[in-house]
Amino acid sequence: MLEGFLRALAGLQAYSDALAWVVVTAFVLGVVLDRLERFDRRIARCVSAGAWVAFGVFWLSLVHYYGIEGKSIIEGILSLLAVPASVYVAVLLVRGRDSLLTLSRAVAAMGLLFLPFEVIVPLQRVLIEVVTRQTEALLAVVDYPSGGVYEVVSGANYDKAPYRNTFVFTTTSGHTLTYTIRLACTGIGSIAIVAGLIAAVRAPAARKLRALAISVPVIYGLNLLRNVFIAVAFGTQRLQVFPEVVLALFSSEDPYLVSYLVADRILSQSLSVLALIGITWLVVRRLPEVLTIVEDVLYVVTRNEYDLWDAFDAETSKPEAGDPGTKAD
Repeated sequence: MLEGFLRALAGLQAYSDALAWVVVTAFVLGVVLDRLERFDRRIARCVSAGAWVAFGVFWLSLVHYYGIEGKSIIEGILSLLAVPASVYVAVLLVRGRDSLLTLSRAVAAMGLLFLPFEVIVPLQRVLIEVVTRQTEALLAVVDYPSGGVYEVVSGANYDKAPYRNTFVFTTTSGHTLTYTIRLACTGIGSIAIVAGLIAAVRAPAARKLRALAISVPVIYGLNLLRNVFIAVAFGTQRLQVFPEVVLALFSSEDPYLVSYLVADRILSQSLSVLALIGITWLVVRRLPEVLTIVEDVLYVVTRNEYDLWDAFDAETSKPEAGDPGTKAD
């Protein structure tokens, strides 16, 4: 039964790109219907609810990619948990929780920002090559190498992308290791999440721009440091800790991957979640309207209502119930 389920997930994965377009289109349609006063808000709720169901299917299509192919336990589990969470949001919308229309706007904005980098190759190439060059410059700053040498080459021989995005390390023993900068290594995903939250709320443009000016550089800078940390740890094989346990945990047989798995799949991904929480806190300090979305996310996760406005001592007043983007009476 398990093998059949995994095959089904692998088959669904082939439709993930198409599902992404369906999801973003559905969310954008829900936003448009919510903004047009001539339409009953119940129509926007239903369309947005359908978008959330499609979003759940989209996350299900990524479980095999993250959990099996990518050997990312954290991303695989989060993708799986996102399936029932998305369906639950759809149920709440149908029941009249209008505040979730703000969260729906956030997802629409995230998709509109991220998808161009996913599907437009020249745009993707520019971003990846810029991040690769900046990672290379930072490696020089930290005076790498200390136990080997490396060069940066086209990824054609190691990845599908025929442009300069691959670090080739040679260890002291003469073994060759490759670390390829892909779209996921650029930080655009996290930037899209935070920018989507900022774009979704109704607040003065000046405060939104300040929130963006603080959060985006922090995300981008932390991502570069993450790339450097992984490159150094992997290229010099400095995190060969509990190799048998790590290889068994990630179903791998290559002992040279231990440092990469520990640096990226365990340490970096865990710290990325904490960093995103911290960056959200910074955004909320400048743009407390985002608290409406945070409260809804907490409700979906815990099924308990929260009032965070007093806790953050927000300078602006909390929107009253019945206002656009707040909970329905």
